[in-house]
Amino acid sequence: QVQLVESGGGLVQAGGSLRLSCTASGSIFKINAMVWYRQAPGKQRELVARITNGGTTSYADSVKGRFTISRDNAKNTVYLQMNSLKPEDTAVYYCNAFVYSDSYTVKPYWGQGTQVTVSS
Repeated sequence: QVQLVESGGGLVQAGGSLRLSCTASGSIFKINAMVWYRQAPGKQRELVARITNGGTTSYADSVKGRFTISRDNAKNTVYLQMNSLKPEDTAVYYCNAFVYSDSYTVKPYWGQGTQVTVSS
């Protein structure tokens, strides 16, 4: 089994910064893409940022230029640096990873979520 544990959420004023982390542990052969999603109250979960095993990144338009995704493959960890935060960034942020347990078997796993609240 694989566990994803997020950390780094909290309460911050508009214009501030937070850095989220998500570490995978367990039966891991390799991790493919790692993704951050978020879900605000009453809204659908949306993709925020994605990074491949090779480091290629992509972002939602709403966070481009403000958020940066990165990863440390040696630590099985993905980060989300969030700058210039806005009240509309308030949401529960979830980590998602596609994990190979061997050369052929890949499954998606989710973290438990971490709350980010941005006050105006």
